This record gives sequence, structure tokens and C-alpha cells, in this order.
Amino acid sequence: MQRRRFLGLTAAGAATAAISPALTACGSEGSGSGDVTLKVVAADYGDSSANSSQKYWDRLARAFEAKHENIKVDVTILSWTEIDKKLADMVKRGQAPDIAQIGAYADYAAAGKLYRADQMLSIPTQAGFIESIASAGEVNRVQYGLPFVSSARLFFYNEKLFDEAGVLSVPETWAELKDAAVKLKAIGVKIPYGLPLGPEESQGETLMWLLGGGGGYTDSNGSYTIDSTQNIQTMEWVRDELVGEGLTGPDAPARTNRQDIFDAFTRGEVGMLNGHPTLMQQADGHGIKYGTAPLPGRHGKSKATMGVADWVMAFKQNGNRRQIGLFLDFLYEERNVLDFATQYDLLPVTTKASRAMRGDRKYKRLWKFLDELGTAQFYPVDKTSWATVQSTLKNKIGSVVAKGGDPAGVLSEVQRQADAMETAAG
Repeated sequence: MQRRRFLGLTAAGAATAAISPALTACGSEGSGSGDVTLKVVAADYGDSSANSSQKYWDRLARAFEAKHENIKVDVTILSWTEIDKKLADMVKRGQAPDIAQIGAYADYAAAGKLYRADQMLSIPTQAGFIESIASAGEVNRVQYGLPFVSSARLFFYNEKLFDEAGVLSVPETWAELKDAAVKLKAIGVKIPYGLPLGPEESQGETLMWLLGGGGGYTDSNGSYTIDSTQNIQTMEWVRDELVGEGLTGPDAPARTNRQDIFDAFTRGEVGMLNGHPTLMQQADGHGIKYGTAPLPGRHGKSKATMGVADWVMAFKQNGNRRQIGLFLDFLYEERNVLDFATQYDLLPVTTKASRAMRGDRKYKRLWKFLDELGTAQFYPVDKTSWATVQSTLKNKIGSVVAKGGDPAGVLSEVQRQADAMETAAG
């Protein structure tokens, strides 16, 4: 569901059931003027049948078919816990869909199975993506992944607890964050700063801290820099100044997942944390008064926040390039982009839809997230090594902030793994 997807969960090792052969695509570009049925597999962003993504895709498909009588669109919606595995099974059996909307694309691009963006999209559609997001869909400067929706992260704080603790201004530096956490702890706040470094999305929380420290997972050339001096110093600060001072709550960060912290925030037990737009819905639903701000950094506001995007890709197997392009041009029309993004409190991926959102006050609470999106740093999803590197980070990073934790040792171990995989990939 959407809430879990944008917490960064993957489907690795999830459900193993094979998808029905009925999902096999039919028709081809070379089939003359006959009817073509495009098969689409997409992820479900809803958390119940009432807000399932199936409704959006069905509306989209019927509206498209009304304009293109020789093209039918058959959409299958799968949960985030199963879609990666089932899509991989389909491709392995030679039954790839025409279009898939999931969380990654690099493996299929590297295997030569995908159309390039310029082979499918009209020039206005291809040029209409927000540049910082579209560039994350490139492999060797060629775009294969089309951004579908996005999200950015902000610093959230409980206004009531800040007032009670005498925190008069929102922290912009790590020192100010620590000072606020000390004051919150002094009045009995259970979790002054929520630090989720459990396996659910520890790679995301870590990246936000690394960016605030002037580092990140990669440099401007796309090379891994996991064990950089800045990154090691950042995790040492978190270990010594937050966790070591008892400012992250009673539970070990390595056993604390993102949703655990979100739930605690909605109960009024967390003073501050990093969050995404969906947390607003959850906090509003529990009557929590909160504020948002850019992420604090070592010496001032972080120069970048973390961005997350999901992707659309088109498989070459069935040869329906022209029909796929027509459908994708329709998918990325402004009204369709806004329709999906606003349904789930996410951010649009095109400049037109983004401008429309900024120009309408009903979206005012999302404007701060839009402000951050232009400079957001995304996971290196263009690397086929990233899935494995990410898994290692999830399992190991929580240990570095524990008493006696070894940031330099762990980050160097992950760096060596990443380098070895990059070398093997050529």
C-alpha cells in the first residue's frame, strides 16, 4: 500500500506465487490495423478496497480507450509486497507486460528489455518531467525509467511539546536539534527525536543524515561514497550526541521501524522526526498539532533532502511501441498526473502538474515538499547493485549508532561490497 511503499519497503523475498498466464500481453506493433490489448501491471497505493489504485487505473484505461478504439488496456493491480517478485517471474517466463509501474527499473534496462523514453514518448511528454526526478531514471545518461509519483522528506515537530519544553525556534543545525531534544527529554517526552534505523527503511533515515552532513551514498559522478569521511563523522555524531545521550527513546534504533515512529508521533510521544507527506494525514487524523521545516544539517539547514520516486517502464517483448507511447502520453497529461498524486498526498513528477499544484491553495500544505523536491537526492536506482547494497545497509546500519558501534568499519564493509558489484557489472 502507498504508506508502506514510500517508507521504502521492497518486495525482495516476498510472495512467491506465480502470476496467472492470463496476464500475458497480446498484440504487436506489426499486427497491422487490428486491435491491440496493452497489458499493464501496477502497484497498489491504497490500504483498502475503498482507495485501491485499481479505481484510478480503470478510469484512466476507459478514458483512453474512448479516444483509441483499436487499443484496449488491461490493468492488473498487485500489492507492494508481491509485485516485484511476480513481475520478475513474468519476465523470466517470457510473459512480460507491455507496461509495469513499480519501484525500480535498472535490472530490466541493463538486460536490454526496455524501450528508451525517446522511443515511446512525444517530445513534450519527455521534456515535461521535473529534471531532478527524470535524471534518476537514466542509465548511462539514457532514460529508461519514467517517474510516476514522488515524495520528499521534511522535518516534523510536535508544536505542543515544543511549547511545553520551551523550544522557541525550529532547529536548523544538529546542535540546535540536540538542544531541543534535551529540553524535550527534561519534561518527560518519551522519544525526543525519532530515529528509525530498523530494517524497514533505515537506508532512508541514514541518507537524510548523510546529506545533512555534506555526504551521501554517491558523488556527483554517480560513484559510491558510502565510507566517505563526512559520512563516518555523521554517524559518529548520531551515535555519540543523540543515541549515546538517551535522546532517541527507550528502544534501540536498530529495532525501531519508520512506521513505529510515525505511530508514536500520532500518539504525541515523539517530539521531532523526519517524515513525508503521508505523515500529515496520520497526524491530522489524531489531532496532533505539528509543524514542518527543512531538515537540519551540521552547520545549518541541509542543502538537500531525500527524494523517493516510483517508476513506469515499458517492455519491448510484445512490440507494441507505438500503442505504449500513446497510452503513456495520455498517462502523463496534467489532469491524470494530478488525479493520482492528490489521491494519495504524493507529489507530481511533471512541471505542469507541479505548477498547477502550487497555484491551487487547496494543496498549500504540500508546497513545502514541492520546494524541497527540486534539489532532492534520490537513491542510486540506476545501479543494478543498489538493491543488494540497500539490503546490506538496512541490516547493518542500525548497529553503528549503538554503544561501541563502529561507523567506519560498517560503512567501509558496505563500500567494499558496492565497489565489487560495480566492478563485476563492468
